Amino acid sequence: MAAGRDRLAGKTALITGGASGIGKAIAETFTEQGASVVIADIDDERGLAVADALSARFERLDVRDEDAWRRVTGGIMDALGRLDIVVNNAGTGGSGGSIEDAGVDDWDRVMDINAKGVFLGCKHGVAAMKRNANPTGGSIVNMSSIAGLVGAPAIPVYSASKGAVRLLTKSVALHCARKGYGIRCNSVHPSYTDTPMVDRMVDGHHNPERLRQAIEAAAPLGRLGAPADVAGAVLYLASDDSAFVTGTELTVDGGIVAM
Repeated sequence: MAAGRDRLAGKTALITGGASGIGKAIAETFTEQGASVVIADIDDERGLAVADALSARFERLDVRDEDAWRRVTGGIMDALGRLDIVVNNAGTGGSGGSIEDAGVDDWDRVMDINAKGVFLGCKHGVAAMKRNANPTGGSIVNMSSIAGLVGAPAIPVYSASKGAVRLLTKSVALHCARKGYGIRCNSVHPSYTDTPMVDRMVDGHHNPERLRQAIEAAAPLGRLGAPADVAGAVLYLASDDSAFVTGTELTVDGGIVAM
């Protein structure tokens, strides 16, 4: 945990994909730092359990559904009066294989969740933040990946979706800056992180132990990322500590991209 307490005091935060993995860690961190947290997910059972443990709100949200975004953000504004932070964390890994093997169905599914979902989160996040009483701006944090920065030959569809998030983030940041909204938008780029998504990938491999050892060794720091590592980066971008940071990407990868 980063130094300092109550770094998000008085702020309301919406976290998509908040029922497990990185999203859950972000929700825990934000709650510890004084935010009013709204967890959004399609997993009702896990989402409600996390929300109950944190004394947070839960909203069912399929990030691909614009009407659902209107319902959730409108409900937050009605119940809590403001929205200061949106973390567009919900995503999927994809399974289509290389460019020779990937199909249109996989492309459509992954882009729908990873790219369209973030687009809608930015669009409706900005709209809600502009409605805040005594507007003070806000922060949108979009979850990308190191696969959105460098080529990944085995996962072109996933890479394309995360690259889209990177440049969408910059476009939103510049738009809000030029409009004078005070709303910042940044992206976070993790490498392999110890989450259920990575567990499923490893368990589905023909040699799970070898794959786990390989992805741990890929980072110069010699381990998988922890959800709390990513949550700390998101906390920085969500808080006023990063008041002069917008349109940038924060890499949380144990040094992989530095090689």
